[in-house]
Amino acid sequence: MTPHLRVLSIVTSLVFCLPVPAQAAGTLDKIKASKTISLGYREASIPFSYTGQDRQPWGYSVELCTKVAAAIVRQLGLEELQLRWVAVTPETRIARLNSGAIDLECGSTTSSLSRMEEVDFSLPIFVDGGSYLSPWASGIRNLKDLAGKKIAVTVGTTTEQSLAEALREHRVGAEMVKVSDHQQGVTAMLQGQVDAYASDRSLLIGLALDAGKQDTWSLGDEIFSYEPYALMLRRNDADFRLAVNRELARLSRSGEIYAIHDRWFGGLTKPGPTLQSLYFLNGLPE
Repeated sequence: MTPHLRVLSIVTSLVFCLPVPAQAAGTLDKIKASKTISLGYREASIPFSYTGQDRQPWGYSVELCTKVAAAIVRQLGLEELQLRWVAVTPETRIARLNSGAIDLECGSTTSSLSRMEEVDFSLPIFVDGGSYLSPWASGIRNLKDLAGKKIAVTVGTTTEQSLAEALREHRVGAEMVKVSDHQQGVTAMLQGQVDAYASDRSLLIGLALDAGKQDTWSLGDEIFSYEPYALMLRRNDADFRLAVNRELARLSRSGEIYAIHDRWFGGLTKPGPTLQSLYFLNGLPE
């Protein structure tokens, strides 16, 4: 054997003799061992994820997560599974997910490339776009009317960035006022501290209906961003992501997703062509 082949043989042997680190337990293993799944929800993201009058989580995304949980029960052959609901905010949701405080986030979170540096996402569950809400009497009907005005926006959301870009693009000089959540933004508008509140269009409609202000508030005409919502989960957990996506695909394939949509959006709107296309594309075959 030549010297360089002998060295290669020794190195190869050493590599194969090195201890292989134990693979960290995945989310499905964690759920099976604890018989508990921890689900993050938002307290005021109507109609996606919010606290009901009974102080329990409700909403479109919440129902999708309960469907996923039921599918995991069947997959793991569990007799029971406790659903542990944990309230999160735009500022805490990623940290709570990566710390293990929650296993799946069931809110109104936009799947974005920058967030994929920290977390993973399911198949998209909804498509929305950024807009703004204002009192009808303010006369704000388009972006140009926001010149010289104060606009509240929730910190840590994609709307914060997309609104700033839209204002720059249209050369509108407006002051962005950062708030912690939807309720604080709406309250600031009601108290006259800001002139408008910016968020995703469906969320704004839900907030207006919940406040009973649909006749006195105005929704902006423009949509200034693309917001594909998805359920958020930890990175590098392919088995859990597959379990989540398998159930979401089944809901789309069977058409059950339309009944779920109608349950939470029936009074607001029907699925448009874009959302219908998303549901169709989500119906992956087994």
